Amino acid sequence: MAQNGCYAATTNKIQNHIYPVPSLSYKAPSVAKCHASLATNYTRETSEVVDLDWENLGFGLVDTDFMYVAKCGPDGNFSKGEVLPFGPIAVSPSAGVLNYGQGLFEGLKAYRKTDGSILLFRPEENASRMITGAGRMCMPAPTVEQFVDAVKQTVLANKRWVPPTGKGSLYIRPLLMGSGAVLGLAPAPEYTFIIFVSPVGNYFKEGLSPINLIVEDKFHRASPGGTGGVKTIGNYASVLKAQKIAKGKGYSDVLYLDVVHDKYLEEVSSCNIFVVKDNVISTPAIKGTILPGITRKSIIEVAQSKGFKVEERLVSVDELLNADEVFCTGTAVVVSPVGSITYLGKRVEYGNQGVGVVSQQLSKSLTGLQMGLVEDCMGWTVRLNQ
Repeated sequence: MAQNGCYAATTNKIQNHIYPVPSLSYKAPSVAKCHASLATNYTRETSEVVDLDWENLGFGLVDTDFMYVAKCGPDGNFSKGEVLPFGPIAVSPSAGVLNYGQGLFEGLKAYRKTDGSILLFRPEENASRMITGAGRMCMPAPTVEQFVDAVKQTVLANKRWVPPTGKGSLYIRPLLMGSGAVLGLAPAPEYTFIIFVSPVGNYFKEGLSPINLIVEDKFHRASPGGTGGVKTIGNYASVLKAQKIAKGKGYSDVLYLDVVHDKYLEEVSSCNIFVVKDNVISTPAIKGTILPGITRKSIIEVAQSKGFKVEERLVSVDELLNADEVFCTGTAVVVSPVGSITYLGKRVEYGNQGVGVVSQQLSKSLTGLQMGLVEDCMGWTVRLNQ
């Protein structure tokens, strides 16, 4: 791929340093997976049936069979990539991702249709977002074509882990990191692109029941000019403290306000927020501090196709407290209705136990598309040839 300006400008300087570039090493999770060639393993592993309690599948890591790995050197071009046994990797203690947080990730899902086939949902959108994020973090990125192809390879290699229809999905985690050794503050001389997967159920323990949020009034997630608008790894470590405090008080998660005025909605720790009033759907505009969620984008387009008026603008906390209904969107949560909001000690509950008519309708439409239960007139799903 073409080098982004930031990465290209540092390439020659990095090459002149005497930094060793460590190779990643891989360890298969069990002896059983090492006794045969990768090709033999691939056939054997994907032909078996996974014995999991699909009815009680939560949102946690389940070790699967294979992962995808590609590397990129100082020339900014990624290798072809391989599907390898899933397992630990080894990197230098001075890797850019460990010392300076030079890394970002994506999240998308694969669904199994009733006929047994497997669908991906808008993977090219994740690829494009990774390219944008990589530019902000001074990293090269796989092309859209390589990203999508890598996702397909990884899912097919692990197809026995895709839950039955209606029992969950296969969560796909593409990870891009500075794996090369670096001591001074600079872009890493080597990058690694990894994809691993895990079968998952609902993100929130409440499932499709309404969640309860608290508006954070001490901590902020992002500031103008920062990295709040890209999916860099540092965005998530910084919300853990506020989230832990909130969950300790019985809340599902935290809703953040803007850092300038401390009155406009931004997003929840890992999902976007929507407010419904008089059949108008409003959501905070994307202006660099809010992650441009792919589920967010999809919900907006679905809502508009159904005749709803959707506004992307500044949304104040006062509007939130006076809304008819509120819901969150994200890859992990899909659409999650909000049952209550607590702000400065005041708790506001939404009607119908928080499960509003609008969020119900949009959730049904989107999940129907994702799972292949309705005709994909949007052209968003990608069917895998097994």
